[in-house]
Amino acid sequence: MQAYAIPHVVEVHIIRGAASEGDPDLLIEVPHGATAREDFEELAGRMEGPLPDGLIDFFFVNTDVGAFELGEAAARRLVEAAPTRCVALVRSRVPRTFVDCNRQIELDASAFQAGRVTPGLMPWVQRAADQALVRGRYAAYMQTANEALASLRPGGAVLLLHTYAPREVGVEVGPDIVERLRWAYQADVVERWPLRPELDVICRDQEGRDWSPAAPLEVLEEGVRPWGWRLGRGATYPLHPSTVGWSRVVERPGRALCLEVRRDLLAAPFAPFEAMRIGEAKVAALAEVLASALAAWG
Repeated sequence: MQAYAIPHVVEVHIIRGAASEGDPDLLIEVPHGATAREDFEELAGRMEGPLPDGLIDFFFVNTDVGAFELGEAAARRLVEAAPTRCVALVRSRVPRTFVDCNRQIELDASAFQAGRVTPGLMPWVQRAADQALVRGRYAAYMQTANEALASLRPGGAVLLLHTYAPREVGVEVGPDIVERLRWAYQADVVERWPLRPELDVICRDQEGRDWSPAAPLEVLEEGVRPWGWRLGRGATYPLHPSTVGWSRVVERPGRALCLEVRRDLLAAPFAPFEAMRIGEAKVAALAEVLASALAAWG
């Protein structure tokens, strides 16, 4: 597989060790990698139908800022330590504010509600032309991600990398999402919401089975322990069939990991309603630990 990009849809980065030949042995997928203001404004500017006022606030709150930077840094450290390795890094540039590239979007809305996850196609995308536009970009992203998956060497591993807000804000997605979020993040309200673990593995299915790979998590847990961080196991989100992450994990038992990292550990500082700057030192420290965990897959 070669590095390439489809503007406003997807980027494929190939990070290869000095002695690497052939196909990648690791895929790092960032399905919520549209984190720049331009990502939002480009697609919003193409919408024919009305959008909620101030929707860019929801974009900034709900996009996985820092995930791409962390994934890229970890991949580079991995191949520096093991020059025969090769990593494919696939980043979505489609804002989940409109369509979510970590969802099975053909499912009925009830499937998302049952899974405690946000919908695949957002409710304000109503007009047929708008739906066709975002579905087309979703399909192009999924085709690229699946091609990267198919290109892996036999026994290759997959990391789906996400970041989440520090607190579990209990706000449902609907036409009034912006007003709800602005209320939820008021100074006298935000501290009431539960604080999430610094890292959480999305690994428990509806039957309670844990699909997490043992060796990488042992290394990751040991690596963050000196910082006093907690590694959760399904503490925040379920591993649910409405997500693409579910298919990645259950189709590769022991060779796939779906990981959430708290955004305030990467952003400098965390600011929910604006573009966040990612702290290089913060990323570097966690990338070192994450690269060691990924190396444990062999």
